[in-house]
Order: sequence, then C-alpha cells, then structure tokens
Amino acid sequence: MRPAPEEDDPYLWEALVRPGGKLKPGRKVVIADELAVEIVDSVPGGGRLVRLITDSSVLTALERHGHVPLPPYIDRDDEPLDRERYQTVYAREPGSAAAPTAGLHFTEQLLSALKAKGVRRAAVTLHVGVGTFRPVEADDPARHDMHHERYVVSDAAAASINSARVSGGRVWAVGTTAVRTLESVASADGVVRAGSGSTHLFIRPPYAFKVVDCLLTNFHLPRSTLLMLVAAFGGYERTMAAYGEAIAGPYRFYSYGDAMAVVRRP
Repeated sequence: MRPAPEEDDPYLWEALVRPGGKLKPGRKVVIADELAVEIVDSVPGGGRLVRLITDSSVLTALERHGHVPLPPYIDRDDEPLDRERYQTVYAREPGSAAAPTAGLHFTEQLLSALKAKGVRRAAVTLHVGVGTFRPVEADDPARHDMHHERYVVSDAAAASINSARVSGGRVWAVGTTAVRTLESVASADGVVRAGSGSTHLFIRPPYAFKVVDCLLTNFHLPRSTLLMLVAAFGGYERTMAAYGEAIAGPYRFYSYGDAMAVVRRP
C-alpha cells in the first residue's frame, strides 16, 4: 500500500487487494480499534483506492498494525526484525511501496570497502509504486499503462555522476529503480539534471541508455516491467540465458533473493 499518486490527502492511499470481490466502494474494513479502511474506488489491476480512518497519524497507525510482505518461499510470518531487514542500509526517506531490493545486498562494511577502493557513491530517490507489481497484460508492451513514480535527484548526486562520466568512470546503478530515476532526468547526451518530479518512463527493448553502464539487480518475474528493463539493458538473448541459469541453479527470486551484475557493452 502507498499514498495515492498525485493526491494531497494524507489519508488517501492506493492498495493491492486479493481477493477483492467483497471490497466494493463504500465498504469499511476495521483493522484495529484505532484504524479502519474505507474502500473509495477501484483502480486498474485489481487494486483499490482507500481512505485510512484513524485518530493518530497515518504513519503511526501503519507502523503499529502493518506487516512486512515476505516473499512466498519464506515459510513463516513476518517478525519485528524484518522491518530492519527489509530496508537498505542507506534508506533515508519514507514513501516507497517496496524496498529497492538490489540494495538489500549491501552492508555498511561493504560500502566502506567500496569507498576504500575509490568507488564514489551518489544517492538518488525513487518511491516505488504499486504499479511495479502489476504484470504487463497487453500483448504489445507499448500499450501497457506505465505507472508514475516520484523521484528526487539532488544537486550533489547529479554533480557526482556527471563528474564520474566526464572522467571516464563507469556508472553503476543498484537496482532498476535507480536506472529509471537516472534515465528519467538525463538529457539526450547523458547529462544528469538535478530535480524532483514524477516519471512514467517505461524502459523496454529497444532502448538507448544515456547514463547507466552497469546494473546490479535481483531476478524479476515474467511479464514484469522490471524484467523488460533488464532485457533492454543486457539484451534479450543474454538476459533469457541468465534467467535459464538462475532457474537451473537454483537461484532465489523475489525481494530476499539473489542478484546479478549486468555490464553493458560500450
């Protein structure tokens, strides 16, 4: 669940529901004494626009009664420690519907080791939306209605990335969300521009990347926009070959799964 896009009402959220047959507009679901959810409307993909009803702040109520959605291969209920595990060590801003899961592989020790080797790190923000979890149903991906996601690229981050490119360094993106952010704010010649806004950029083959040279990403599900981005980055045949190897491995998919490095040919 995440705040409804392009809305200023802090109590209006977009939610994934399953099954949702009984969740008609006007119905109210009581979560706890201090929290109820009113169904406002249906949204594409089987979701619902909902209004949270609480006497406390929305974030306080969600922190108190919410649960971390674990991937299906973890056969247990979520526990308090998952709230820490399901965050990147460099997360700072609340607002994302899911963690950028490629970043879960990093620890403070690993970041320190990279810094000692001369690797510079620039932080950008993209708030993952619920549309990320919706499969591409259209036979022609160009007809898919891409979701909007909010991003922030600071002056310092833009300057650091541009400096690395000018000096001949390679730009690594940790996760597809970082790729989407950078490609959304880059000019035609690859200069990253600072700013904030909302993007509905749908990266799929063929796509000419302007900024990112290397990608660290988890394994994604079929018919997902994330898998299409990886195929655009690494090439369809090579990406499918990598996925064949992952399935035979077997490697783990989903949020707590394994990652792969994709290096784009110059």
